[in-house]
Amino acid sequence: MTPDWIAVDWGTTRLRVWAMQGSQALQSRHSDKGMGGLPRDGFEPALLELIHDWLPAQGRMPVIACGMVGARTGWAEAEYRATPCTPLDPLRATRPDVGDARLDVRILPGLSQAAPPDVMRGEETQIAGYLALDPGFDGTLCLPGTHCKWVRITQGRVTGFQTFMTGEIFSLISRQSVLRLSMAGAVSDVAAAALGAADAMADPHAAMRGLFALRAGSLLDGLAPAQAAGRLSGLLIGTELGAARDFWHNHKTIIIGAPELAALYQVPMQAAGADVTRMDGGQLVLSGLTAARTALQEIS
Repeated sequence: MTPDWIAVDWGTTRLRVWAMQGSQALQSRHSDKGMGGLPRDGFEPALLELIHDWLPAQGRMPVIACGMVGARTGWAEAEYRATPCTPLDPLRATRPDVGDARLDVRILPGLSQAAPPDVMRGEETQIAGYLALDPGFDGTLCLPGTHCKWVRITQGRVTGFQTFMTGEIFSLISRQSVLRLSMAGAVSDVAAAALGAADAMADPHAAMRGLFALRAGSLLDGLAPAQAAGRLSGLLIGTELGAARDFWHNHKTIIIGAPELAALYQVPMQAAGADVTRMDGGQLVLSGLTAARTALQEIS
């Protein structure tokens, strides 16, 4: 089987591509040539490196891309669509200049919010992928990661969202602050994270009061690196959950992300009485890109 289009998820640190025939993925490949390490003229060569043998001898291959490839410092800046709106509108995709005549590239737009000001790129495609599976969903989607997105969905539209830099803050503190000496790159202990999150949800000042105690605990009490990392993770996530309470309290919530990270959110939310489930978001980007491709075919 030969592909009739190519799906691309291009983030800051990673590039993933799929050879597609309709909604079926024939093959996938990836590289570490993310947006953050490429000059403007490096995007097309990085893409061709992965897909050159999928391209036809004649004619043009549709390529639908999402993510930070459409950032201001990406291949070509894609617009932000103002919410409230549907998660995707492939008609407003940006088409970068290409040197290889076989490429027909479209970069999907991101989403923006006026008050409070906020933006997203890439997550909107995951949202569309989820809604393709559950079109009647009404509630909140939580997409944890370096920058966690909390998104309200009503009647198939994104009505509001908010970004929390929890993952990036954890990375900075655990790797660049004095606490790095107590964590040594350890994986977070899940039980310690749950206790830390519960403390922070009960007391919004717990994180600020408890950070240096992690260093002191390792010096005085032999606090293990995994427990210190877990405690830090929990304090930060619990603080985020308290600030995002209006999104998940009394609203059905789906956490979409890697299982280990999603669990760090789900456990304290369930303990607080939230109606919350989680799912692995690995294939949702591809589902969203497929929805975009289908919409373009329907109007062509």
